[in-house]
Amino acid sequence: MSVLLVGISHRSAPVAVLEKVAITEHDRPKLTEKMLASSHVSEAMIVSTCNRVEIYAVVDAFHPALGEISELLTKHSGLPLPELTKHAYVRYAEAAAEHLFAVASGLDSMVVGEQQVLSQIRAAYAASDSQQASGRTLHELAQHSLRVGKRVHSETGIDRAGASVVSVALDRAQLVLGPLAGRTALVLGAGAMGGLAVAQLARAGVERIIVVNRTLERAQRLANTATAMHGVAAAAMAMDHLVEAMAAAEVVVTCTGAVGTVVSIADVHRALATPGASRQLVICDLGLPRDVDHAVAGLPGVTVIDMETLQRDPSAGAAADDTAAARTIVADELAKYLAGQRMAEVTPTVAALRQMAADVVESEMLRLDSRLPGLDAGQRDEVAKTVRRVVDKLLHAPTVRVKQLASTPGGDSYAEALRELFELKPGAAQAVAAPMEIARDLADDFTAAHPGDEGPTA
Repeated sequence: MSVLLVGISHRSAPVAVLEKVAITEHDRPKLTEKMLASSHVSEAMIVSTCNRVEIYAVVDAFHPALGEISELLTKHSGLPLPELTKHAYVRYAEAAAEHLFAVASGLDSMVVGEQQVLSQIRAAYAASDSQQASGRTLHELAQHSLRVGKRVHSETGIDRAGASVVSVALDRAQLVLGPLAGRTALVLGAGAMGGLAVAQLARAGVERIIVVNRTLERAQRLANTATAMHGVAAAAMAMDHLVEAMAAAEVVVTCTGAVGTVVSIADVHRALATPGASRQLVICDLGLPRDVDHAVAGLPGVTVIDMETLQRDPSAGAAADDTAAARTIVADELAKYLAGQRMAEVTPTVAALRQMAADVVESEMLRLDSRLPGLDAGQRDEVAKTVRRVVDKLLHAPTVRVKQLASTPGGDSYAEALRELFELKPGAAQAVAAPMEIARDLADDFTAAHPGDEGPTA
């Protein structure tokens, strides 16, 4: 069983395509359930953020599983398969692990080095685990990726480029409005991105934050957090007060995760026409799909900063030295992860060998009993201990060595040799560990047009 990754991100697709492929929290359980219904998928995890959708699946066959996942994404997005294929990328086995480690490190983010992706991976794993869709393979992969991300952020300066997409969006907003200190901001959406927006706005010195959400209770919680943790005056409003809230604000950050337009051109018209409203409004649309009607950007005095704009922002990059250091850590951690996986694969073979030896000892002791029925219990125990010590000493060197060799590339061949030499039967006491399938050529069947941006392909 190996990990198959099928993904679409800001590196491989325009925002219009990402909007169609976007998987909401409501969609995720249903799509996970459909994947698990496949005879070729045993585990599944969906990482869905504002600029990527990635499906990680543990599969028993590359091509059939790829076809099923592709069909699932085609039905979900409404995109024809050729269009989906054009923008998708595929990673398999060790290349899938390498990619997730790079994502967790912030190397693949729109804003290189941003840390929010760590919480998004954690949430993706938690969602998968809650559906019992994660087994040993995805558990180990996800947990190791989180450790890699933490190590990169603690040992390099990669996050100096910016805390997140929100920080870059607000930097651009200040180019239009000037300093945000003393201004009023509206945050539309009370999820994880909304919380990040509140923190960044508070850091920028805004005087007041209005939180608007479909569920007023969640908006109130975020507003309370803004005041308690960041010392900013904050208020919560329901969605039907959106125009009123927008009229009071000079900068708006939208991040609802809703499907379809949330802020219409009529809403913005009415807000700008409200007596006392600012004549200049900056809207940072960080929703995927977009929260704001495309036509809003054409209104006088309104500036819309969306994901497409941020893709072109030069400040989204990290310093070359920090990026190189992060990539070195990813490579180091990938080697450790793969070595651990190979050692885990040889363990059932070693266990089967030791069980076979124990069975031989037990059989010989029974034969001894029949030949020397007068042997007392003390003498029998001493003979049994001696025989076991001899067997253990004979097996110690080969079992230790095969574990060491298994951690090297191609190490599964040593376990196979051990099975052949000692005639360990496939399936007996889990004697045969599934070999790590590394298919470097297969991913070309479905990979995207930007292999250089995505790192080494499988």
